[in-house]
Amino acid sequence: MPVVSWIWIPIVLAAAGAQTIRNASQRSLVKSAGTLAATFVRFAYGLPFAALGLAAVAALSPGPLPEPSVSFFAWLALGAGGQLAATAFLIMAMEERSFVVAVAYSKTEVLQIGVFSIVLLAEALTLPAVIAIVLATIGVLLLSVKPGAEFGAAMSTWFSPAALLGLASGAGFALSAVGYRGTMLALDHPLPWVAGTYSLVWAQFFQTLLLGAWLLVRDRAGLVQVMIQWRVSTLAGFMGALASMGWLTAFAMRSAVDVRIVGLVEVLYSYAISRRFFKEPVSWREIAGIVLVTAGIVVISVAR
Repeated sequence: MPVVSWIWIPIVLAAAGAQTIRNASQRSLVKSAGTLAATFVRFAYGLPFAALGLAAVAALSPGPLPEPSVSFFAWLALGAGGQLAATAFLIMAMEERSFVVAVAYSKTEVLQIGVFSIVLLAEALTLPAVIAIVLATIGVLLLSVKPGAEFGAAMSTWFSPAALLGLASGAGFALSAVGYRGTMLALDHPLPWVAGTYSLVWAQFFQTLLLGAWLLVRDRAGLVQVMIQWRVSTLAGFMGALASMGWLTAFAMRSAVDVRIVGLVEVLYSYAISRRFFKEPVSWREIAGIVLVTAGIVVISVAR
């Protein structure tokens, strides 16, 4: 079954939108449930939706489900572990700075993905990818400056708690992206949506088991809170499952660098959420940063 070469772009745009809603939902749970419990809902409440998605694609797609290998599980462990840590760091960063700026810090992942892709996957960077990375990184640097601060103070902001947490989140997401890309290559299935959904079920199962066991031992109050607030938790889980299905499907079709550069559109979505729902002010520097991030997305999309 032929796959349209550019279809990965709208898939990524939709995944970034679902992820933005998931981030906002998780953020609203932090004060009552705590960071790790808010992280947990992405996986535990998302797992049933991922399983339903797998059942649907299996019924609608020709051929059997993929057969996993040792390398599949090794790459999956890197992807799932990196995603779990990155989500927790991102939620913590949102508590330190505004929603949109915390997301922007985490998007330094594009630089780190470039390095990890070369080292771990032997995937070379194209010239458009390098240009897009440079534009997007300058945009993130502008976004890092606190409103009202002198531009010369930008360097000091990179050592703030929000920056360090955001950078840690970016590192986790970078390892996750490379891990999931490796998972797709190891699976080598002809239908990317089958490969993506199949891998997602395994990933969220392991993430739910690992973090759920930790919370059961160390933070039962947080577990109770996410069950009490089941409506918000279900929304976060559903949107998280949709986002992950999109990311993994795209990773089966395109390099991790290209997918994550287009995924920077999440910064734009986060800007809208930040202004509309959280009533957080955005400075002209942050707007300029968003424009540069957008330019990076356009470059990689046009050069598909």
